[in-house]
Amino acid sequence: MDLFWQVAAWQQNKDDKGRRSPEPAPIKRNYASRIGAGYGRLLAAFGAGLISLLIVLPAFASRNLIQDLIFIFYMLALAQYWNLLAGYAGLVSVGQQAFVGLGAYLLFALTIFTGMDPILAIILAGAFAGLCAVPTAFVVFRLRGAYFAIGTWVVAEVYRLVFAQFKSLGGGTGTSLPPSVTNSVFGIEWVRTAFDVRTPAARDIITYWIALALVAGTVFAVYWILRSRRGLALAAIRDSEVAAESVGVDNFRTKFWVYVFAAIGTGMVGALIYLQKARVSPDAAFSVLDWTAYVVFIVVIGGIGTIEGPIIGVIIFYLMQTYLSSYGTWYLILLGALAIVIMLFAPKGIWGYISDRWGLVLFPVRRTLTVTTLGEAPKTGARPPSLIDALRRDV
Repeated sequence: MDLFWQVAAWQQNKDDKGRRSPEPAPIKRNYASRIGAGYGRLLAAFGAGLISLLIVLPAFASRNLIQDLIFIFYMLALAQYWNLLAGYAGLVSVGQQAFVGLGAYLLFALTIFTGMDPILAIILAGAFAGLCAVPTAFVVFRLRGAYFAIGTWVVAEVYRLVFAQFKSLGGGTGTSLPPSVTNSVFGIEWVRTAFDVRTPAARDIITYWIALALVAGTVFAVYWILRSRRGLALAAIRDSEVAAESVGVDNFRTKFWVYVFAAIGTGMVGALIYLQKARVSPDAAFSVLDWTAYVVFIVVIGGIGTIEGPIIGVIIFYLMQTYLSSYGTWYLILLGALAIVIMLFAPKGIWGYISDRWGLVLFPVRRTLTVTTLGEAPKTGARPPSLIDALRRDV
């Protein structure tokens, strides 16, 4: 409107000879996107203190607590990877158990047949899962929506049937890690001496540290990705693939790399899970209930599309499993009922409700549009933030 009034004044501004004054220079505005402020320094300090405490926790914690924390860590890592796919890229996968199983079986193959240290095998298991995700992506990316979800499930079932044919790894009944493998984890002798514990407890402590490193690295990596241009491109694809492509986003390439990245992380977590369990079978390693359905539950009740949501969700899931699993089928009924209630009354999840109600954000990744007029101070929210405007600027 300010430009309209300037043009109107120019049309009325004539000298005595009837000639118009020179055309006024148009108002110049600069548009830029910025990431909303959170509690950056405070969160970083709290996170560093919490991780330091968790590192030294085995020195005075019981073995049961260590095992419970291992479960929380690897479920949280799985939830963050699934949330990255579904919550930010719009790739609702029901077949992430495929990469859990691939990581688990490669761990067993490398440690049993080559004598490789389990810690190195975990890293290679993630690389193997990422390698398998490449042809998988070319297959499932031809599908959209519900067909994509079903397609990922079918691919996971194919992997399960394939690994059930390997007789050297137990076939359909599975196999166990020999003591020569579980007792040869790097650093286990040092842990036994330093903490004065037996070998099984020392193995749990090393597994705990690996799980802590994986979950901390996962949260940091996801946060870094979402604050980058790739994260902006992911959000654009989730909202509208057509609009994202119109501003230069390569939809296939962006979805491809995030799918492979999630597969690598999920494969490493799967290898860690079955290093702790020390026994693998096709039905367990490729279980849709244990490694996808529960993960979806965690993300949905916590808050899909947020980093904080899976943290809340995994705590609730752990408490329910600890205190309600003894009720048998009622436990599953209660899980389903809670998910339905949350979806009806808090569609964005528990953390989404908290964030909308009180404006609390611990991991800020949402962008807002900043409008700057030449000669004026920046104005935030001069018009509703547009993801397309931000993409034109940043991608």
